[in-house]
Amino acid sequence: MRLTQTISLVGTILAAANIARSEDFFVGVETPQAQRISFDQIDHSAWDALLDQFVNQQGLVDYKGWKASSEATKQLDAYLAELSLGDPSAESTREATLAFWINAYNAVTVKGILREYPTTSIRNHTAKLWGYNIWKNLFLRINDAPINLDDIEHKVLRKMNEPRIHFAIVCASIGCPRLLNEAYLADRLEEQLTTNANHFFAQAQNFRTDRSQNTVYLSSILSWFGEDFGPNQAAQLKRISPYLPSDAEREFVGLSGVKVRFLDYDWGINQQ
Repeated sequence: MRLTQTISLVGTILAAANIARSEDFFVGVETPQAQRISFDQIDHSAWDALLDQFVNQQGLVDYKGWKASSEATKQLDAYLAELSLGDPSAESTREATLAFWINAYNAVTVKGILREYPTTSIRNHTAKLWGYNIWKNLFLRINDAPINLDDIEHKVLRKMNEPRIHFAIVCASIGCPRLLNEAYLADRLEEQLTTNANHFFAQAQNFRTDRSQNTVYLSSILSWFGEDFGPNQAAQLKRISPYLPSDAEREFVGLSGVKVRFLDYDWGINQQ
């Protein structure tokens, strides 16, 4: 390739990179080092109140009502600013860290959807090559390195060896676990993760069995993130077994030779 062609190609790539950067959207606030606090000290009460107001027991969100309320919008922004106080380098309990990042993922996602609403699916806002991608271009300001949704999920939460995060973080879709209508809290985390895992597997869209075909049908989440539950099918089924709806189903998934099939994922928005 001639030098002029190379220079032109580099220029095109740099221009494209600048366009991509122009799509970035930041929530939260920049926080001076002196004001940053441990995750144990973060106050999740504002998020808890918003979830109680706009999310029902099935995890469906009143996005229309939320967006129409200037007060609720301000409260969400204030909560995101509270999250920006968190200092990942400060000592905090594992439970507080997990609760922080689960709440952060869910709150940032809701903010991202409200920004786009009305919309029918988060997939309408996940550009593959050019343009805004909500998972990659929506950032929470925290510490000196803002973090996007993809990295919260894959580089933080999945590294904490708690696969039940996949039944707690919600990408605004029907196929997701329900959005719990309360904030995750360090002192209740075990109970909350167990409750939502139980609820997840009680839904036919996420789990069912066909004994005549010796087959277990699971949410696609267990296909995409199966390695988080164990190195092979038997280990993965054993890991989820405590959260299945009945003893009979727990016994069935433990049988030798049982087949696993994955269910279609519903990307429709999780709105009331």
